[in-house]
This record gives sequence, structure tokens and C-alpha cells, in this order.
Amino acid sequence: RYCQIESTMKINIAYPATGNQKFFEIDDEKKLRTVYEKRISQEVPGEDLGEEFAGYIFRISGGNDKQGFPMKQGVLTNTRVRLLLKEGSSCYRTRRVGERKRKSVRGCIVGSDLAVLNLVIIKKGDAEIEGFTDVSVPKRLGPKRANKIRNLFNLTKEDDVRKYVIARTFEKKGKTITKRPKIQRLVTPVTVMRKKQRAANAKKALEHAKAEAATYTALVHKRIAEQKEARRSEISKRRSSRRASSKKE
Repeated sequence: RYCQIESTMKINIAYPATGNQKFFEIDDEKKLRTVYEKRISQEVPGEDLGEEFAGYIFRISGGNDKQGFPMKQGVLTNTRVRLLLKEGSSCYRTRRVGERKRKSVRGCIVGSDLAVLNLVIIKKGDAEIEGFTDVSVPKRLGPKRANKIRNLFNLTKEDDVRKYVIARTFEKKGKTITKRPKIQRLVTPVTVMRKKQRAANAKKALEHAKAEAATYTALVHKRIAEQKEARRSEISKRRSSRRASSKKE
């Protein structure tokens, strides 16, 4: 007997413009065949996946097979392979310095064994997708660095950056808590004073080192001169003793 198995694939579509992403489940074999044999980074027309995606253009960014193994760019096969991976390779995180490990990864060619396929919208169509493209996800955190806060709010160096920090407010155990990030690279009178103090300490240490070096050099020259003088006196004593002994003879 021939048993037909329905192929179902989840499509995870991301929209970078709004920071939103959504899962769509496709069980139509005809629609899925349009993405088969395509590779990571190739483009897919939205009409091939459904009428609601008319005018959209997607880019394949990755995926996972039914056992959870991720697709790896550069592996030109539609099956699973075992590769010796090292630090800096995708699909692998090293635990020790210089460590290498053989891991199972899925090739970068799309096939029917994938459970999830990741797509990214690179061109938006005319129609909005309800609950996806018409919804914007606000950024949870704002910038921390002082110059980036100035660029965001178009501030000058005279403006106080601390008044423009993006804070978030939330409820916890019946209390309203407000959290703000610590501003990085913020120039204040205290930091200027500490920088001047560090420069003064460095200059003082340099002068002290130069004085110590000069004192040590003078002491070395003095010791060398004393050794030479002692050597001369010893040689002169030996010469005088030899002369005295030669006269007696």
C-alpha cells in the first residue's frame, strides 16, 4: 500500500523595518515546491507562497530540519553532514581556546525535510499583513553611550545628556520601578578632574623616575672612580715594593 504523507513547513518571516516576526504554517505542497532546491541568501517571490504575500520579496536566511539541526551557509547539499568546526564557525560555540568539534549540520539547500524556514522581507508589497507589517515593536532599550544619545536627540555638547536618557517603567510587587541605563563615556567635571589628576600623577612619576635614574648613574660613576683609584694605589704599592727589593739585592 502507498501511504501519502502530508508535508507541512513553518515559515518564520522577519520584518527588520518594524522589528517584528511571525510564524506562518504552509501545508500546500505546490507552494512549498517553489522554495525547494533554493539556497540560503536567494530571493523568493511572495506570490509563490500565497496570495496574501503578493508583491513581497523574501530572502532565505536559514532554517532547521525536523530533528532541530540548523542550516549552514556554504554546505552545498540538502542533507545532513558532519563537519569539523572551530572557533568562529557558525552553528558552533567553543568552550575552550583552540577547541574543535565535529558537529552535525544541515546543508544550505532547501528540501522537504525542513521543519522551519526563516525568511526576511527585503521588499514590501502593496497590501499590509494584519498583525505583522502594520504592527511596530518598540525598542525596549535606548542607547547608553553619550554621543549616541546626542545623535538620537540632535543635541549639542552644551546640553545635559542625563535629561534625555530613555527610561523604562514597570510594575513589580505592587511598586512602580523606573530603570535607566548608566551613561557610558559621559564627560563631567569629576571625570575631567580625575583625568587631570592621572596626568599629573604620571608626570610626577616620570620626573621621580628621571631623578632616581640620575642619582643611580651618579652613584655608579662614583663607585667606578673609587675602584679605579683603589686599583691605581695598589699598582703603585706593588711597583714601590719591587723597587725596594731590587735595591737591596
